[in-house]
Amino acid sequence: MITQQLIAEYFDYKDGCLYWKKTVHGNKQYLVGQMAGSIHQYGYRHITWMGKSHKAHRLIFMLHHGFMPQEIDHINGDRADNRIENLRSVTRSQNQYNKRPQRNASGYRGVTWHKKTGKWLVRVGLNNKNKSLGYYDDLELAALVAEEGRSLHYGQFAYRAHHAT
Repeated sequence: MITQQLIAEYFDYKDGCLYWKKTVHGNKQYLVGQMAGSIHQYGYRHITWMGKSHKAHRLIFMLHHGFMPQEIDHINGDRADNRIENLRSVTRSQNQYNKRPQRNASGYRGVTWHKKTGKWLVRVGLNNKNKSLGYYDDLELAALVAEEGRSLHYGQFAYRAHHAT
């Protein structure tokens, strides 16, 4: 079982990265002092250790807080930014609130074109349901309403447009 003490025994933490302090296998001593892991296709750093692949942000969180939460959110939305101040324990729903916007015709999260009315429809997801925030002629106004709706309903977990995309 991975513990805070075990992580501290094998890794040093500096500026959001883990560096090998020692290795499991004697023939891998050349890794000592090197940054652990590599970035995988979805942008997360993975570290192969103790026979398994671990996401670096999960090991870093455990190293600092002594427990492994169900979900960890990268506050600024950058999956490669594993500085401890950028990581927080969240529920699955809270983590979804802060996910990057999906591409759609409007270019704004929560804003879609409604053919029947010929207007922009604004919706936010809440408790696995979509909550309508109205129809708008103006796309920029609809985008603003969507952002305000996310702030109101998601609070500190709302995705902010200034995040890296």
